[in-house]
Amino acid sequence: MKFLTIFPLLFCFTLATAADNAATLYQQHCASCHGKNRLGGQGPALLPQNLHRLKKKQALGVISQGRPATQMQGFGDKLNPQQIQALVDYIYTPLPHMPVWDRATIDASHIIYHKDGSLPDQPKFKADLDNLFVVVELGDHHFTLLDGDNFQPIGRFPTRFAVHGGPKWARGGRYVYFLSRDGWVSKFDVYNLTWVAEIRAGINARNLAVSDDGKVVMVANYLPHTLVALDARDLSPLKIIPAVAGDGTSSRVSAVYTDDPRHSFIAALKDAPELWQISYASPPDPHSQDKPEKSGSGTNNLRFPIQRIPLDRILDDFFLTQDYARVVGSSRSGGTAVYDLDLKRKIAELDLPGMPHLSSAITWQRGDTRVLATPNIRKPEVTVVDMKTWKVIKRIPTRGPGFFMRSHENSPYAWTDVFFGPNRDLMHVIDKQSLEIVKTLKPAPGKTSAHVEFTRDGKYALVSIWDMDGAIVVYDATTLKEVKRIPMKKPSGKYNVHNKLGRSEGTSH
Repeated sequence: MKFLTIFPLLFCFTLATAADNAATLYQQHCASCHGKNRLGGQGPALLPQNLHRLKKKQALGVISQGRPATQMQGFGDKLNPQQIQALVDYIYTPLPHMPVWDRATIDASHIIYHKDGSLPDQPKFKADLDNLFVVVELGDHHFTLLDGDNFQPIGRFPTRFAVHGGPKWARGGRYVYFLSRDGWVSKFDVYNLTWVAEIRAGINARNLAVSDDGKVVMVANYLPHTLVALDARDLSPLKIIPAVAGDGTSSRVSAVYTDDPRHSFIAALKDAPELWQISYASPPDPHSQDKPEKSGSGTNNLRFPIQRIPLDRILDDFFLTQDYARVVGSSRSGGTAVYDLDLKRKIAELDLPGMPHLSSAITWQRGDTRVLATPNIRKPEVTVVDMKTWKVIKRIPTRGPGFFMRSHENSPYAWTDVFFGPNRDLMHVIDKQSLEIVKTLKPAPGKTSAHVEFTRDGKYALVSIWDMDGAIVVYDATTLKEVKRIPMKKPSGKYNVHNKLGRSEGTSH
């Protein structure tokens, strides 16, 4: 009986000792780069929310052997397997409390490399500025600025670790804004080929949006539960908006996008059924539900007022129609619906089982109607919906679930990848009128093909080969023949100035 009594105490003591040892190991070997509280520093934050794409087995290898093309060294010669396992278990353990990432913390991270207005207003290179591409290379955390006329790199530049959510061009195309998963926002001056400013707006960030007037950058965070508005000139904070639903629920933010006609940002909460319309117009809307917030300099003047649109479900992913009148949103728990931003209510339910990847959906004119087409993360199909009736008119079978879909208003074809499964090296090309697959390409056998972007005129389609020994493969968008192959380190997204700022119907915004 004495043994039975003392055994639980010994077991708890052993667990506590193991946790203490792991914490000590972390402080000795990891804290100098990743922060003493695991919130990140020179290296990324080591929290479950930030590591969800890295499996524990992979983490064991990273700690033991290091990570190529980064400053992460291997510790296999310093730590034994049990110690490395203890570190992995430790960094995948949630923090006991929500970390604080307040205005003072954000301000302390602010870096200005060049003051606003201090750099020349003429480009250092000759190119069609409307046909430039930013190509994110995840393999070694760089981006390439690519000339879309001759497909020659203009320059290659280091980025923060794990750029995510797609860089965003600002009006005019001189500046482009990057976001890392760790919440670092970085502003790049394309004319002068240099970084202008950086700031860390969160710990785990989802994406960012830039206002149509180019004055405000809005960052959506998973951790902490906030949206952060930044001055686009130097990234100084304008306002921290707690992501708290009307019923008091604190929430992550699913995503934020720009709604040009309303001069607003549209954001969805990930832990509460609400859609937010956040105005960046001046003066503020007197009917807003936003409340004045107290600050050191007095009461905030109601900038960025919020209009809440109650929903019947949580939106994990959503799409703004080409006219910005409606939101098409889906939930991981099931169900997809259409919400009207003027009526502020649901107007249709869509028959889209699985998990449609709506942030990669596109639209085009087909006959007398406009259609929406979306890939599906869980099902091997592209679904085409009539946007008048909101009825499915075609389910196009694919060779596996897809992630990205792209087209161009000057192209007769829509391209979609097979991102998941054994056929991830395939790329389907779909005729936009017949809704049939006319060709299936295999740009690099055995390597993932993903994310198509077109040149400004739609004549060429660029495909990413997501591999350390990867490439951008350029195709003639009419003949579907390969034109050029540009070696790169695991290139992911490509973002064309004209298509993004011109709100092309064939690309995400």
